[in-house]
Parts: sequence; structure tokens; C-alpha cells
Amino acid sequence: MEALYHQSNKQVHEVQSHMGLLETSDRQSVHLVENEIQSRIDQIFSNLERLEILCSKEPPSKRQNAKLRVDQLKYDVQHLQTALRNVQHRRILRDQQDREREELLTRSYTTNDSETTIHMDETLQFNSNVRNAHQGIDDLLGSGSSILEGLRDQRKTLKGAHKKILDVANMLGLSNTVMRLIEKRAFQDKVIMIGGMLLTCVFMILVIKYLT
Repeated sequence: MEALYHQSNKQVHEVQSHMGLLETSDRQSVHLVENEIQSRIDQIFSNLERLEILCSKEPPSKRQNAKLRVDQLKYDVQHLQTALRNVQHRRILRDQQDREREELLTRSYTTNDSETTIHMDETLQFNSNVRNAHQGIDDLLGSGSSILEGLRDQRKTLKGAHKKILDVANMLGLSNTVMRLIEKRAFQDKVIMIGGMLLTCVFMILVIKYLT
């Protein structure tokens, strides 16, 4: 289990490094970088499934600590997956805006003054909509980042409290029933956190679609 855990943790750091390449990659290579990152993330998720099985086979004295480490790794990977999807969405939106701008620039205008005025009004309206969409997306991404940061801080707090409870439980020799109740509560907290993240992502996507 230790070898697989360290291998997966190393892959997480490699994915974090590759994420920085997305901002500097040109249009021809950005798809290759995205596919490489997604492939690594999928591999880590596959490793996590194996790690969860191995955790259940650990001795009771080591099982809780092993589970916490795997949960932390899973949280990091889910955060990277969300970040990748946000980057892909922004790129798709930029490509769509570039295509629409190119269509406007290459559109042939007639010599009729009234039609020319209508086309110019459409161009001004389009530019205004693009600016509003950009501003709305920037505000939305900022809010999303703040929410994710708050969830991350809450998880660290819960993790610390959970560890202290486990330490006290080990010292006092609490029963397996109490230990299971503690583990169940930790799982519920994790589900609530993940549910909040998913709802935030869905809300962001709906707002972006509305703005565009």
C-alpha cells in the first residue's frame, strides 16, 4: 500500500506542475496537454480505488490513519479535476468569442447606409455582451475560488479535529462501536463538502450559460 500511495502522491504533484503549462501552451498543443493531464488524473483515480481496498485490509491500529491519507489524496485529485474543467471551459469560451469576432470582421457590408448602421449596431452590441460576459465570468470564478478555499479550510479543521478524537479514543480504549460512529460522522462531513463543491460547479456553469 505504501508504494502505491507514494506513487499516486507523486502523480498528483506532476499534474499540478502540468496545470501551469495550460496557460502558456499555444492552441495547437493545448489539447495535447489537457489530454495528458486528464489521463494522469484518471490513473490516480484508479489507484485510489485500489488504495481504498487496501485500507480495509490494514490492521485496525493503522486503518484510520491510512484512510485519512487516502481521503486527503482523493480530495486533492478532485480539486485538480475541477480546476482542469474550469480551464477547459474558459478556453472553449475564448475560442467561441474569437470565432464570432472573426465572423464580424470578415462580414461584407452593403453600401446602403441604413443596413450599414444596423451592422454597426450589431457589432457594438456584440462587443458589449462580450465585455459583460467576461466580467460576469471573472466575478463567478472569483466567487468559486473563494468558496473552494473556504471548503478546503473547513476540511483541514475537520481533519485536525478528527485526528484529535482518534488520538483520545486510542488513549481511552473506546469501543469499536464508538470508533465506527466517529468514522461515519467524518464520512458524512466529506459528503457534505463534496456536495457543496458539485453544487457550486453546477451553479457556475448555469450562470456562465446564462451570461453567454
